[in-house]
Amino acid sequence: MPQSLAQMLVHLVFSTRHREAWLSDDVRDELHAYIGGIIRNQKGVLLRVGSVADHIHLLLVHPRTCAPAELVQEIKAGSSKWLKTRGSRFSDFHWQSGYGLFSISPSHRKALEIHIDHQAEHHRVNSFQDEYRRLLERYGLEFDERYLWD
Repeated sequence: MPQSLAQMLVHLVFSTRHREAWLSDDVRDELHAYIGGIIRNQKGVLLRVGSVADHIHLLLVHPRTCAPAELVQEIKAGSSKWLKTRGSRFSDFHWQSGYGLFSISPSHRKALEIHIDHQAEHHRVNSFQDEYRRLLERYGLEFDERYLWD
């Protein structure tokens, strides 16, 4: 087969360090667009993005030629560097060191898009920690709570 084809839908989730409320309304749209540019530069496609003050969700078509850890590193390092150019209030900004990356079936895409679109409403009653634990459990990932947060 001479042609290499792939479509990997993934859900990427990560928070700010210590889940601090860095992602204010006035910077989110630009941050989302900037992250979309990083993903496009890596030959991926950002399908949906949603964030609240302390974390972000991305639904994307993962690029065929880029390792998952490399893409996450590019997104986190590039967006962190960009945020630090947005003013002195972001000079101490950092993302958490870890992340969650989950493969998504095309049949579950619509439900995830709705979830991402309604982050603000969802987090009026649910903490990021509770949401993240549920994601890990849903995807059958074992975790040690001692090493989950930074």
